[in-house]
Amino acid sequence: MRTLPELFAGWFAGRGWSPRPHQLDMLEAARAGESALLIAPTGGGKTLAGFLPSLIQLYELPRKGLHTLYISPLKALAVDIARNLEAPVAEMGLDITIETRTGDTPANRRARQRQNPPNILLTTPESLTLLLASPEAGSFFADLACIVVDEAHALAGIKRGDQLSLCLSRLSALAPASRRVGLSATVNHPEALRAWLSPTARAEDVALVRAAPGAPPSIGVQLPEGRLPWGGHMGLASAPEIMARVAAARVTIVFVNTRAQAELVFAALWKLNEEALPIALHHGSLTVEQRRKVEAAMAAGRLRGVVATSSLDLGIDWGDVDQVIQVGAPKGVSRLLQRVGRANHRMDEASAAVLVPANRFEVIECAAAIESVAAGELDGDPPRPGGLDVLAQHILAMACHAPFRPDDLYAEVTRAGAYAGLSRRDFDDTLRFVEDGGYALSSYERYRRLFRDSEGMIHVRGKEVALQLRLNLGTIVEQPLLKVKLRGGPVLGEVEEYFLSTLTLGDTFLFAGQVLRFEGMSGMVAQVSRGGTGEPRVPAYSGSRMPLSTHLGSRVRDILADPSHWALLPPSVQEWLDLQRQISELPSSDGLLVETFPRGGRWYMVAYTFEGPLAHQTLGMLATRRMERLGWGPLGFVATDYVLAIWSAFEPADPAALFTEDLLGEELEEWVAESSMLRRTFRNIATIAGLIQKNHPDAEKSRKQMSVNSDLIYDVLRRHEPDHVLLRATRAEAAWGLTDVARIGSLLARAKGHIRHRRLDHVSPLGVPALLEIGHERVSGGAEDAMLAEAIALVEEATEGADSFSGQLGLGDLIEDRPAGPPIDRTRRRQPRRAPKVAAR
Repeated sequence: MRTLPELFAGWFAGRGWSPRPHQLDMLEAARAGESALLIAPTGGGKTLAGFLPSLIQLYELPRKGLHTLYISPLKALAVDIARNLEAPVAEMGLDITIETRTGDTPANRRARQRQNPPNILLTTPESLTLLLASPEAGSFFADLACIVVDEAHALAGIKRGDQLSLCLSRLSALAPASRRVGLSATVNHPEALRAWLSPTARAEDVALVRAAPGAPPSIGVQLPEGRLPWGGHMGLASAPEIMARVAAARVTIVFVNTRAQAELVFAALWKLNEEALPIALHHGSLTVEQRRKVEAAMAAGRLRGVVATSSLDLGIDWGDVDQVIQVGAPKGVSRLLQRVGRANHRMDEASAAVLVPANRFEVIECAAAIESVAAGELDGDPPRPGGLDVLAQHILAMACHAPFRPDDLYAEVTRAGAYAGLSRRDFDDTLRFVEDGGYALSSYERYRRLFRDSEGMIHVRGKEVALQLRLNLGTIVEQPLLKVKLRGGPVLGEVEEYFLSTLTLGDTFLFAGQVLRFEGMSGMVAQVSRGGTGEPRVPAYSGSRMPLSTHLGSRVRDILADPSHWALLPPSVQEWLDLQRQISELPSSDGLLVETFPRGGRWYMVAYTFEGPLAHQTLGMLATRRMERLGWGPLGFVATDYVLAIWSAFEPADPAALFTEDLLGEELEEWVAESSMLRRTFRNIATIAGLIQKNHPDAEKSRKQMSVNSDLIYDVLRRHEPDHVLLRATRAEAAWGLTDVARIGSLLARAKGHIRHRRLDHVSPLGVPALLEIGHERVSGGAEDAMLAEAIALVEEATEGADSFSGQLGLGDLIEDRPAGPPIDRTRRRQPRRAPKVAAR
């Protein structure tokens, strides 16, 4: 029956709406007791489609207790959805209670919720895990009827998604009759996502509901007035044009790719804000209070613009937003569509968006993204298998809830989509690790967290173990963050401990949209005041750089190789590519172009790989190791989104020898074994698995303490138990995410037999941006003049011998201007078997 109750039909009619077909399809699936995945464009009423069956059930059969659990990847999204749900509930006079529960929820409200659960609870994966770890979880979730997972594509395949997948399986055990609902706008692998969402880990047990496509978005490109920079990443050269667009629109979200970029772009716009328009800043390192204030102001229509990172990517429904501006290339088609959908949050109206590339390569990437959107293409990989470190945390959480039998928990875990392929050996080894640390660590009392009784039941060893779990639960491992507090005022947010360690008294830095003066440390808090002199520095956050997707990398190669696509590009970029064609050649779509040339007493090699900075950094490490063996004397490399550039003491006579498929054999194994990467990866995995306790009841460990502890344990395990489950997890993590080996393998296979080597007398036009990155740090005075002279010399070299090249050059034409950043040490004394210096951008 595809009809609504009279009350609900009247509510739709009163707003001039009628239910959309996919909303009725979701209602029909719910009435049949089926789990379902809904894929619908932004503004298509996904949220209402997910909750409508629950609202109708609670209207027809009112009851107390928890009926529907909503899980969001963002706290802000949970709060926003709760606010949006309250409107129809109030307008129809429904007796339904709705509440949120996140890390920001006050303790007294959390306690009340445990005693008197609302009908609809909106939460996050971390808060859900804490609820499931409590002894009262069985009674709390016993009557659960529906689980709604919003933005499911953003969770599947990452560690938070692994955590949620395990939680979903436990919820099915506690409430077997509950059904699951997945909501998503951008899905490239729907079958894999259905399996991830399924209560049986089988895709066929989740119905697939697809909405009709919405109006195609209108996406343009904004370039700075004058010449487009050859290098740079922040897009600050276009700040005047961005501010003009903000002033001309009702409400604008200015999306950027990193928190540091958010601070810089906001500062640049604020300086140009002559009309004093209300604009704000939103990113994950600001305080909860500050973020909530911005979100409330946007919802109330009090802001004209907000500069935001991925903290506002997902689902936030601000209907008055009529324009999205993406500063910097989008790096992925699905990510771009997610952001574009925040404008004109309605299915039948085109979302308006503008892309603001920071340099010439980014112009091509923006063109590739627009082509992909027009073609209806998406990117993104299918979910990877769940991690053993997350499983270890989950096992401990389940023991904190209640004793269990290993066989029962294994059966439950393998019904989780992310762990459907988990072997019994991996499960047993992970359980053994949680019990006592494993063979090599079992003699240490502090690693004994579980015990078995005479009947084989697994129990937690005491309240202290459960407390440690609650303090350290979660799968997001960041560098240690310290609070930044205005002297005599509020806490503004958090920055990384490393950044603060580089400051001296009186130094200024840009944070929370203002210039702050460092006054010193008070315990674990940085005391600051407003103002100060000198160029402010900008806090950077590790791991925040978005990688170029494989799909967009391929599209960029296609555009470069085919001049018929160049009509999409501005004249300055067309001229740049034409110069490249005259002086060298253009990269092909299915091969690999490698250029070598002498400069300044060194030899340079530029490989046009287009696989993203992570793959390029790994490839750079491996290639320089091979260059060492060949006697070419590698001195360093730089890895950008688009190219890998290596400089060496001697000429790389046969670059093709560096790009053979066996590079991923012995060289990879040796580098991984010798590099510090595995140690860092082990530290993160050990932290998630509970081996390293970051937080204690009385203090938080410093990064140095954690590093020392994890390095000691890592060495012990490698020596005495090399097959320890955490070492296996570390190696798997490195293969999946840290080294991007799959993308390198694809590149090497593509290049086999199709490597074009061009030996040049000087750098080519396409090679200039990479060379500008080498040693690129903020300088002043005479050093800046020297940098300008060097940059101009590079371009003059690159255009030597070309038929024509127009225009006079200034520093802004080459590298975008930007406020000062911390000095970056890119020099490393060369030692045998050590990697050369790296400049990753």
